Amino acid sequence: MRLTPLEIKKQRFKTKVRGFDPMEVEAFLEMLADEYETVLNERNRLSEELSKLKTQLRDYQQVEKTLQETLMNAQENVNQARENSKREAQIVIREAELKSERILDDAREKLDKMKNEYSILKAQKESFAKRLKHLLQSQMELIRVLEMDDVGFVKAIDEKAQSGIGEETKATPSVKEVK
Repeated sequence: MRLTPLEIKKQRFKTKVRGFDPMEVEAFLEMLADEYETVLNERNRLSEELSKLKTQLRDYQQVEKTLQETLMNAQENVNQARENSKREAQIVIREAELKSERILDDAREKLDKMKNEYSILKAQKESFAKRLKHLLQSQMELIRVLEMDDVGFVKAIDEKAQSGIGEETKATPSVKEVK
């Protein structure tokens, strides 16, 4: 059974012969009731404070849990961002490598094409130079022949025929054509 300070104050005892001094008992009960009331008030205050502290503790624990979850999420986001950055960097590097390979292949192909064109042009130049040289030689021969008189012409043709050098060409007129 719980006692209240009021119950302690109202408590009365029967008196007997040679019993306790009623005034002293009453004073003691009054003092006991006051002390008990103080203890109860302190207990209630401490109980309320404990309740508040438990509530704060739960709140702090919830905040701590939220912070830990946030920290874990942030760490996961950092790790994911790092992985994404690595993948993107690898993609960019691979694309750059492929692009440089294409550029080098194109440059090699153009170089080969230019070498082939150069070879063709060189061959055409040499062919043209030979034909031009032959034409000029034929024309010089023709001019020399034209400058000779008929006797010298026949003599020159005979000399050529004897030496085996004089091959008739379309550019060199025959004896019949000159006469």
